[in-house]
Amino acid sequence: MEKRGNALKSKRRGGAVSLPPRAQWALNVLLVLIGSFIVAISFNMFMVPNGIASGGVAGISILLQRAFGFTPAITQWAINIPLFIAGIVLLGKKFGLKTAIGTIVLPLFVLLTSGWKPPTDNLVLAAIYGGIGVGLGLGLVFRAGGSTGGLDLAAQILHRYTGLPLSLALVCFDGSVIVTAGIVISPEAALYALVSLFVTSKTIDFMQSGLQLSKVAFIISERADAVADSILHDLDRGLTRLDGQGGYTGEGRTVLMVVVSQNEVAKLKALVKSIDGNAFVIISNTAEVLGQGFKLER
Repeated sequence: MEKRGNALKSKRRGGAVSLPPRAQWALNVLLVLIGSFIVAISFNMFMVPNGIASGGVAGISILLQRAFGFTPAITQWAINIPLFIAGIVLLGKKFGLKTAIGTIVLPLFVLLTSGWKPPTDNLVLAAIYGGIGVGLGLGLVFRAGGSTGGLDLAAQILHRYTGLPLSLALVCFDGSVIVTAGIVISPEAALYALVSLFVTSKTIDFMQSGLQLSKVAFIISERADAVADSILHDLDRGLTRLDGQGGYTGEGRTVLMVVVSQNEVAKLKALVKSIDGNAFVIISNTAEVLGQGFKLER
């Protein structure tokens, strides 16, 4: 009876009850599906009818529709599926089923909702509400540890083989789409695309962890070397090793300190858990981070 009580306390620690692995996996898949559906309806009701190509494969599909009349969903499949396969071949089988689901299902939802009528033809409202909708949907997908593929995979491949920072690679791809929108559609459309991209990024930030911009994590593990190596190479984040001492045992311990962005929190927790399920992890908000990989002070 005592063991059962301790187990229940462990599950309820922090005020939340942890789900069994299969139930958690099913919930994550459901979030990926719901998030993809929200992205699809926002895309069809705000972005497509107003020509707002705010980066990514979705933006490319709008450009090709305007220039050649291609169906956006078909274009997205034609780009996403080969990129997903290339990601598996070049980066390894780390994307998982949830990324595959997002890659395939999002264009399907785009196809199924393509006939939905837009609620407004006002470009300002379309850019703002389209950005909110896309950000809301992607935020749910990211919280589930999933991805919708697209140019994120292309940026990861470019980063791996050229050493170009991942954030810069993403900016280059999205920037190219927006610049092309200014040429193919109109300069005004490119400006509204920038507004929409900004709103999307801020909505994703809020969905991931409220208004906080970054998180700082302190990790105490018996397998600190393995955890540190995985953070450096798999998460592609730097870290600091701190010398600590157990307050009760007096034994020396290594404390790993790492700062991550909002969409990397779930990846960090999963990474640590896969190496050491008994690791002690503290994750807290940080209002501002200055330095390489984050904001540089000028």
